[in-house]
Amino acid sequence: MIPAPRTMLPGELRIVLDWAAAEGWNPGHDDAAAFLAADPGGFFAAGPPEAPVAAISVVNHDPGFAFLGLYLVHPDWRGQGIGYALWQHALAHAEARTVGLDGVPAQQENYRASGFAAAGHTARYEGAVRGAAGSDIRTVRPDDLPGLIAMDTAANGYSKAAFLRVWLTDTATRRTLVLDRGGKRMGFVTLRACRIGTKIGPLVATTVAEAETLLRAAAQDAGGGPLIVDVPGDQTALNALCEAEGMACGFTTARMYRGPAPLSQPLVASAGTLELG
Repeated sequence: MIPAPRTMLPGELRIVLDWAAAEGWNPGHDDAAAFLAADPGGFFAAGPPEAPVAAISVVNHDPGFAFLGLYLVHPDWRGQGIGYALWQHALAHAEARTVGLDGVPAQQENYRASGFAAAGHTARYEGAVRGAAGSDIRTVRPDDLPGLIAMDTAANGYSKAAFLRVWLTDTATRRTLVLDRGGKRMGFVTLRACRIGTKIGPLVATTVAEAETLLRAAAQDAGGGPLIVDVPGDQTALNALCEAEGMACGFTTARMYRGPAPLSQPLVASAGTLELG
């Protein structure tokens, strides 16, 4: 009998993030609280709360857009239709919104069967970057948040305000740096300690030179260890910057949408997280 889909309980998300780590997704240490802040009702599971067997998220970011992620079935329960039943249940949470995802390229035909269309790819780069503090780099302040959220919205074409209000607030393992020139915010970057290394995302800037300044500031702040950044395929300047730094592309994901793709403005930007967009 297929376990009935249900809304995930808050404590279960850490179990699911451990599954994600086992699959090589490398989540951040402080991801759970920010993920749940995005849309507490957008996380789903199958199986008993003390031992879930499958999970997925469909987070409603704004009235027109949702993002699907964290689609996982425990290895012991695969091939029984549990994941697909949970997939269908979770997609209903988005209602009429456009739904985006970053998925395994080999699964694109399965996603197409649910109405998703390919819109590009996202490449994960990893490697050491020469750090530089930058005289115009500072840590984030609470009064920065509305402006940074507006910049991220312009870069993506949809608002992730609930998520970003938590994501852009520093914790012991996550920090946001702002490029501030004469009192004008020119860009920002969030770096978070993960199970392995430090992930960058989002990085948003008006020019590639400013993106480079932010990338180097993040490397300096991270203490010289390897950085990981997820770059959309249409961000050609940022892809070129990562390659010029000698960062290696470890894998790509397929970006797909069910419904009209969001319209973004011409900013230099990396993905925030592959789990939530």
